[in-house]
Amino acid sequence: MEKDDMNIHFIAIGGSAMHNLAIALKQKGYTITGSDDEIFEPSRSRLEREGLLPERVGWFPQKITSSLDAVVLGMHARADNPELLQAQQLGLKIYSYPEYLYEQTKDKTRVVIGGSHGKTTITSMVMHVLKSIGVDFDFMVGAQIDGFDNMVRLSESARFAIFEGDEYLTSPIDPRPKFHLYKPHIAVISGIAWDHINVFPDFDTYRRQFEMFIQTIEPQGHLFFCAEDPEVVRICKNAGSGVNAIPYTTHPHTVNFDCTALITDHGQVSVKVFGIHNMQNIAAAKGVCNQLGISDENFYNSISSFRGAAKRMQRVGRKNTTDVFLDFAHAPSKVLATVKAVKDQYPYRKLVACLELHTFSSLNPDFLNEYKGTLDEADIPIVYYNPATLEHKKLPPIDPGMVKQKFDNPHLIVFTDPALLHDHLLNSFWDNVNLLMMSSGNFSGIDVSELAMSITEDDDFPGCYMDF
Repeated sequence: MEKDDMNIHFIAIGGSAMHNLAIALKQKGYTITGSDDEIFEPSRSRLEREGLLPERVGWFPQKITSSLDAVVLGMHARADNPELLQAQQLGLKIYSYPEYLYEQTKDKTRVVIGGSHGKTTITSMVMHVLKSIGVDFDFMVGAQIDGFDNMVRLSESARFAIFEGDEYLTSPIDPRPKFHLYKPHIAVISGIAWDHINVFPDFDTYRRQFEMFIQTIEPQGHLFFCAEDPEVVRICKNAGSGVNAIPYTTHPHTVNFDCTALITDHGQVSVKVFGIHNMQNIAAAKGVCNQLGISDENFYNSISSFRGAAKRMQRVGRKNTTDVFLDFAHAPSKVLATVKAVKDQYPYRKLVACLELHTFSSLNPDFLNEYKGTLDEADIPIVYYNPATLEHKKLPPIDPGMVKQKFDNPHLIVFTDPALLHDHLLNSFWDNVNLLMMSSGNFSGIDVSELAMSITEDDDFPGCYMDF
């Protein structure tokens, strides 16, 4: 069947991943339909622009007919979704998001980048380098990347497919982690630190998912692993003779007056990202690119202009003595690394680090123990959470005293009202002080960019260019 004749229906088309896949397939020439019971921005505007926004919100089994070639099921839907039940009754091909990505790229060289932290950034780095030197490739990444209109691309022409490997569940009817389905020829494991407590109730169960990921690597495939993470080293020692396991470590670098430069055989190469984890990420990306045939010279020329991914150490405001960063950090290991990175880069400035507890794991009283010490390098540590989020996730209430106890930081300030948090930050003293905002949510509607503008509107910074 010709691609122009393919009819694909998306159940839960409004998801951040799903709507990007729907757009990518439309751009490939497929006929796309979809449904959802709620569609928020930016998905709504992007679907509308592509002519893919459903006319009505809700589920409509009548949309599911034998004329469909496949149905793609999003994680937002439930197992008793009426459209899903209709598709099952008709015996249609039903794919999860990762299953369909594999189906579209099974004849290509697949690169899958996994890990508890860094996977979005490493994927973005590889994509940036390949695009910079003109290599054709398909991709899927979990954040908006500068220079890319979409978070998914699928084509007939590309020989390579670069995927961010998420360990979360595949679909409502498939409990496998997404990255178990891609069968990479080249894989990365950047780090292992317990997350997603609602799915993986203990660390051993979580770690086992990465052991299983290694088993999915194609025979004679390559596995790049962080040799500075003991848990990663532990599982990669048992990768087996069918996998070429290659360790990487923090890329040699130097920091001089807020500017970071890589130390290479070609001399120093200035980069626009900073922090130990980003230097590890660069080392991983270099290994992948080298394996894809990219020379060191081309890699360094390209990586020097990499600005980062949205909400990954993204600078959203700056003046002479203050920088404001927004980061997706929510898991304990990510929080610890992000706080340390900013403090190490600006040791002469105070740091206000504000973390929103938003995920199921971070709001679980038992998992909160994992955050002990994560904000200790901040001069002014702040935690925010919305009690309504606990109710929505059907979790028991937690009080500020418990949060302070779990973080074990006597200087910790806890807010549960976004207006009070906003006013506190807006009215604080910002001379020679940086602000780091960390969340996988949105601080209950606080516009961080607007807040940053208010904090830094007094002057422009003329120094080292390190925008993200």
